[in-house]
Amino acid sequence: MSQDSLALLAPDDLYSRLDAVIETTVSQHAERNDLEGRFPRENLQALAAAGWTGVLSAQRFGGLGLSHSDFAEAAYRIGRQDASTGLVYVMHVGAAQTINLFGNEDQKERWLKAKGGSLLGTYSTSERASGGHWWYNFSEAARDGEDYVLNAEKSFTTSSGQADFYVVQTRSPGAKDQADISFFIVDGKASGILPGRWDALGVKANHSGPIRYAGVKVPSRDRLGAEGQGKELIYDGVSPVYLIGLGAVWEGVARGALNAAVAHTLSFVHKDRNKNLSDYQAIRQELGAAKVLVEALRPWRNELAARLDELWRAGKPQSEILIPLTEFKVHAAEVANKVAATALTVTGGHGYRRGPIERSFRDARAAIAMGPSNVIARDWIGKSLVGLPLELFYEGGE
Repeated sequence: MSQDSLALLAPDDLYSRLDAVIETTVSQHAERNDLEGRFPRENLQALAAAGWTGVLSAQRFGGLGLSHSDFAEAAYRIGRQDASTGLVYVMHVGAAQTINLFGNEDQKERWLKAKGGSLLGTYSTSERASGGHWWYNFSEAARDGEDYVLNAEKSFTTSSGQADFYVVQTRSPGAKDQADISFFIVDGKASGILPGRWDALGVKANHSGPIRYAGVKVPSRDRLGAEGQGKELIYDGVSPVYLIGLGAVWEGVARGALNAAVAHTLSFVHKDRNKNLSDYQAIRQELGAAKVLVEALRPWRNELAARLDELWRAGKPQSEILIPLTEFKVHAAEVANKVAATALTVTGGHGYRRGPIERSFRDARAAIAMGPSNVIARDWIGKSLVGLPLELFYEGGE
């Protein structure tokens, strides 16, 4: 079905197509991709064919023209089955949305609409020298006539070596200071892109490894926004869509772990006592506590997503709710970890074996570290609470 035809489908039909992809493709490949560290390309191709990789893009650029609520719901549903695919999906939609917000018509035609909307994008921001402060770069673009040359070593880039395009953040040529940042859309086939190896505890299929840009030439037409506008892109383009999507994936991981745990406790029988695991009060209490944590996330997610849509429609900066979005990410990450641990507890040796529950436990741990890490994010939240500046770029704040 063409992208134009997909855009005419009713929301229920679009969600039916999404669920079919998740059931027949994402869930079927999750275990294999984890075991082999295989990038989930088939999953992303299937999501693209169903239109969902263009969830926020306008219909005239091959997208579905849906809302942040729809994007977050899709990330949640994918996360229930596979965190790796969920994270790749979120980074792609985030990169595309940053182009939607700050790109020009030509860039949207070439990177969002091209090849039926099947091109896979991602962010490439963090650098080893600044660690978890992913917004702070030391690399600096150079000029090549009217064009640019990038030399940068990025520490974590989801879909590293796999993406069709990278939304790369670096200092502007001749930057005045650390906040003089520019963004570029880099063709994934450009000469000088050197991806590193990804071998991690969890989310083993998302290929969030290091990547080096060694003398990569970028035409001026692929600078995203104006020179020096990068700080605005970080606050109002990159961060909001990333945070709502990230939290939704971890909510999905939590729900998936809980569902798997409940299914096992209902089916496993202690034949010496002729009782299911679910017949034990202690087991039910653990499951009940986990369910309360998971249920708290959906209404919060929907409220934040609706607010993002309101700000988008009004042309207002989405960074107005940066701290609430950060709070959601922190809580979703912690819930995913607590619920995955509960799932291991109530399923015993079964859950500890390789499989969906064990994988959710490993995957969920990545939620704590992903930028902004929960440690850094809680400090942001605390500073906001007591009226202190965030100090992302300058001591004492801007």
